[in-house]
Amino acid sequence: MPTEPTPRVGAVEPHPVLDAYYRDKTQRLRFVRGLFNRTAHHYDRINTIFALGSGSWYRAQCLRRAGLRPGMRVLDVAIGTGLVAREAVALCGSPDDVIGLDLSEAMLAEARRSLSIPLIQGVADALPLADSCVDLITMGYALRHVGDLTATFREFRRVLRPGGTVLVMEIGRPRRPVTRHLMNAYLGMVVPAVSRLSGGGEEGRTLMRYYWETIDQCVEPEVITTAMAAAGLAQVRCDTDYDLFKNYTGRRQSDPAT
Repeated sequence: MPTEPTPRVGAVEPHPVLDAYYRDKTQRLRFVRGLFNRTAHHYDRINTIFALGSGSWYRAQCLRRAGLRPGMRVLDVAIGTGLVAREAVALCGSPDDVIGLDLSEAMLAEARRSLSIPLIQGVADALPLADSCVDLITMGYALRHVGDLTATFREFRRVLRPGGTVLVMEIGRPRRPVTRHLMNAYLGMVVPAVSRLSGGGEEGRTLMRYYWETIDQCVEPEVITTAMAAAGLAQVRCDTDYDLFKNYTGRRQSDPAT
């Protein structure tokens, strides 16, 4: 079972402690794991409600833009129920080429229902994988749940093969005031209420309230790209779609010739 890593001096956290859910950073992982364990069976239904058009076509488009093609080895971190991994398998052409990792055993069980790929329980900032073993690392809408951005990206770089790519898909706080007000109303109030009434109960409502608060309190994209560069990733960039969806990419440079 994953345990909370020892807090690092100078850790770059994706958002401050949200004391409505947990009292200090040492309780974050336990809270997040428990919340996803309790809502895994309802997660796909909730996702349909708040997807905002970012369905399978959008995930596949992001993977193609990152260069995913047959023959590549993929690690999908925070696989959840397998929404990104399913598109990766379709593009790779082989389930053996995609590995899924998640801290929640209930989410892994849900992913196993529709995917015949290797699945591992673990956390993003302490990956239980060997050095230089994958060509692409994906993370779909879960960067806000890690404990330390720099440590996470350092681990991503470690398990990437030289020339490999990181693709992190996220929902960011909109920069336009009108979009932000709309998202606050929709993700902060409408979606939690609908999630509760559609079968998710109070846990479904809590999940979506927590989702919006982590989005609203998340650090700016510049902090994330700086953490990626500090971890040793090159060609770092953040592309924005619709003033809401952020796609962070970076590469592990090829080792110098000796």
